[in-house]
Amino acid sequence: MASLQNLKAPTLMSKKTQKTVQADEDDVIIDATALPSRSADQDVAMEEDNTTSDKPNFAPASAAELKKVVKGSRKIPIPPHRMSPLKRHWLEIYSPLVEHMKLQVRMNVKTKTVELKTSPQTEDEGSLQKGADFLRAFALGFEVEDAMALLRLDDIFLDTFEIKDVKTLHGDHLARAIGRIAGRDGKTKFTIENASKTRIVLADTKIHILGSFQNIKIARDAVVSLILGSPPGKVYATLRTISARMKERF
Repeated sequence: MASLQNLKAPTLMSKKTQKTVQADEDDVIIDATALPSRSADQDVAMEEDNTTSDKPNFAPASAAELKKVVKGSRKIPIPPHRMSPLKRHWLEIYSPLVEHMKLQVRMNVKTKTVELKTSPQTEDEGSLQKGADFLRAFALGFEVEDAMALLRLDDIFLDTFEIKDVKTLHGDHLARAIGRIAGRDGKTKFTIENASKTRIVLADTKIHILGSFQNIKIARDAVVSLILGSPPGKVYATLRTISARMKERF
């Protein structure tokens, strides 16, 4: 009988008793002193770790790296009719490129090109581009002394356009337009060059102008007027007015 009493089922707890037990468990208060304290040094160390992990750390560039020029090379094609002048003026062409621009220059007669390459002594990053522009201007027909302005000055540019870009002309009309631009014995072309302080090359139907941006615009407007049929006398009068304004400005 005693063993049967020990095997009694557990008595059910009333709802009221369950609420009181739950209330006792909720009344447990966690004190701040009971938590493990973290020192201020640990907080500062964590903040430093976060800041250093976000920012990349680069060493300062040395003076040699700042002056270092990116290696590069250019090949400038030379037309067949400019190969003889190139050989004749080769000393005048390569001397400023080697001595002042510190570039390596080579004439390739087989491929009819002039090859430019930077050297360890090259100081300016724009030397290669200036040298290429200088050779390109000579290949288009400009004199060495005129093309050398591209090496000395930064605000000198080349502009090229064709007569058909202004007006479509054929036959005798095209020949007369070219004659109006050149003038008798090249007088009109020289007048435009002197008034606008530019240099002009007439290569068949192509017109190349070398000079500053504003001066190129003055010369181009004069040439366009001649192509469209304006008489040279009217163009001369316009150029005289413009040159007088330029003298007053400077």
